[in-house]
Amino acid sequence: MRGNRWMFFCVFLNQLMIGQELLSNRNLVPNGSFENYKKRTSSIKSAVPWTQIASVDFYQQALNGDTTRWRGAYDGECYTGLRFQKHYKEFAQVKLVEPLKYKHLYYFEMQVRLAYWSNAVLKSFGVFFSKMGYKNQKEADAAFRIDTVNVKGGLHNNYAWFKLSGYYKAYGGEKYLTIGNFSEEIRKDLIRLNFLRYGFRIFGFLEAYYFVDDVKLIPVKEPEEIMEIEIVGTVYVEKNNHQQDSIQSVKEDLKKGDKIVLKNIYFDEGKAYLLTDSYQELNKVVKYLMQHPEWVVQINGHSDNTGSRRRNMKLSEERAKAVFIYFIEKGVQNKMYFKGFGDTMPVGDNNTMEGRIKNRRVEIEILKN
Repeated sequence: MRGNRWMFFCVFLNQLMIGQELLSNRNLVPNGSFENYKKRTSSIKSAVPWTQIASVDFYQQALNGDTTRWRGAYDGECYTGLRFQKHYKEFAQVKLVEPLKYKHLYYFEMQVRLAYWSNAVLKSFGVFFSKMGYKNQKEADAAFRIDTVNVKGGLHNNYAWFKLSGYYKAYGGEKYLTIGNFSEEIRKDLIRLNFLRYGFRIFGFLEAYYFVDDVKLIPVKEPEEIMEIEIVGTVYVEKNNHQQDSIQSVKEDLKKGDKIVLKNIYFDEGKAYLLTDSYQELNKVVKYLMQHPEWVVQINGHSDNTGSRRRNMKLSEERAKAVFIYFIEKGVQNKMYFKGFGDTMPVGDNNTMEGRIKNRRVEIEILKN
């Protein structure tokens, strides 16, 4: 970040822990790249399981008016955006894949970019960890946050993507991650841009708008002795540890076009929510997809021919979507789609009970590997 001094306030007495190794590349932020969504809308609520405080935007493609060289997402196609004004601010929030463990260390990072129409910048931007989610400013204690602060010049980087990162030592039980500005008075945290420096002039009230993408929270393995230093200047720690847990694969030679048929997936008759007896089978696929994060998959729902064709088509799609959401909430980061086919692709005889059971199925199709 040329010309700026960046300070990372990583919890526990504002000290940064270095010399760590990432336990794996497992991301505890579900849908951290925002690539998976239920439908094309402008609300982040479509990027399951993300939620919003105020009204957070969601983008599936680059904005037409963005002529900068960094337009669009940092990686992939989708990203989100947060707006900050003198008396208004927004937060993006998500429930983590699992609660954080007491005194365990975690590495956090996200990609951020100032929107081209912003006429102001923030002095601080960061993330807050909590058991129940963000409620109000008074609860957002600094001990539960990682904040990036640039008091003098604000967080800018000339409209290019930049990384905000840091370490968090958990108090135990934190289930939610909230992204935003946690200053007590947002109006004091806004800095007006130097219009002449950037070659344009924007009139009206102050607004700082930041795009966010590629949010990660990764467990860290602590060495026996941890060196603690004061936070000074630019600090980015990047590790490349590709170690993965040894798990039993569903099938070793899957390729494009192959399908995993989920045989032990259970729904109530005529319903689309998953029964708990389905979790064991689904968790096997979760582990397998985590071993192949580069794969693009489609979750296909099928039904028998009982009832109307229109109803079967909708029910099969809703069941595929239920599996889609389950995978995301379990931390699967693959690009995924879901689709219902109703009773149009039977694999058994709909005139027999056994055949109808075979036809009521969910498949995972490999679109790209």
